[in-house]
Amino acid sequence: MIKQINAQIANEFGAAHKYLAIACFFDDLALPALTAFFEKQSDEEREHAGKFIKYLRDVNARVTLHQITKPEASWQTPLDAIQTALDSELTVTKQINDLVDLAIKENDHATRGFLNWFVSEQVEEVSTMTTLRDAAKLAGQDYLRLNAYVRHWNTEAE
Repeated sequence: MIKQINAQIANEFGAAHKYLAIACFFDDLALPALTAFFEKQSDEEREHAGKFIKYLRDVNARVTLHQITKPEASWQTPLDAIQTALDSELTVTKQINDLVDLAIKENDHATRGFLNWFVSEQVEEVSTMTTLRDAAKLAGQDYLRLNAYVRHWNTEAE
């Protein structure tokens, strides 16, 4: 279980790196609300990695940081970048579910309880990215409209 959690730490840092690349893509397009949104998503993924690190330390397990891969950064449209983010969240959801399955198999109640927060978090993350992807589809080539939608969406969430 410890080995798999250490791998998940790298997955979370990798997702953070990917979201930062997406934020830079939106910054290049001069879409500040989307830039800020993905910067925040990057921060959240780093926080998730930190939660895993803290958990391992709390159970006196060794934290081993793995190498993270360079994120894709060849998107042509906002929809492409947002679809990458949604795909990433679906992948992380599977990774978290696999950790839960392993905790159940190993009868590791502490880890299973710890992972429950991540299961709920992934429902929210997939929903958010699906909504954003759908908004990008509706906006089509009107990137400023998508940016305004995200700005309004973020304002309402605060």
